[in-house]
Amino acid sequence: QASAPDRITVVIPTLNESGTVADIIRRTKPYSSDIMVVDGHSSDDTIPIATKMGARIVFDHGKGKGEAIRTAIRHLDREITVFIDADGSHDPEDIPALVQPILDNRADHVSGSRLVGGSSELHGGFDECFRLMGSSFITACINHRFKVRLSESQNGFRAIRTEVLRSLDLCENITTIEQEMIIKTLKRGYRMSEVPSHEHARKAGSSKINIRKVAFRYVYTMIKYLYF
Repeated sequence: QASAPDRITVVIPTLNESGTVADIIRRTKPYSSDIMVVDGHSSDDTIPIATKMGARIVFDHGKGKGEAIRTAIRHLDREITVFIDADGSHDPEDIPALVQPILDNRADHVSGSRLVGGSSELHGGFDECFRLMGSSFITACINHRFKVRLSESQNGFRAIRTEVLRSLDLCENITTIEQEMIIKTLKRGYRMSEVPSHEHARKAGSSKINIRKVAFRYVYTMIKYLYF
């Protein structure tokens, strides 16, 4: 049987993340020999840096993180896929803990939980308050619908069996894909788990998501995937 690094592809969605992508790739290398950067046509040096660091490059159409994740799927050929953000908010050193429940055949999809592991950016202001309230509401609806006890549903740091990922028929183009992945995992009878993972404040660049603009999409897709 192949060693763990040879069983895992790590996917890093990027859009103008030249300030952090090298560090993420460097710290990810001990845990995977296949690192894929899916880029939305960055205008900075993200791609030259990622190429120099040895990552393989795939381009999407710049529609958002969800499209990046969906684009990656057809380029995957390993047993386990790990998704990690490029902005430095996730610790690559948590990858072994993230994949272990899958390696032990205890889970099919494992998400990192900021609610258990702590977050350096989910508290303090009104935007953070609304994000946390919205996330908690969606997670509570998921828990009620499937009789599970997840602590959150929005973190982009996760590991999933590649065959399960392919079977989910993902549709979302933006970050609503995080909750879509969890809902469809549970809806199709796969095993969902989570492990603690600390979320750090973004180290460079700026967030690509405006919560006020997409709040309706979060609620709409939650209802759509949960009940229809």
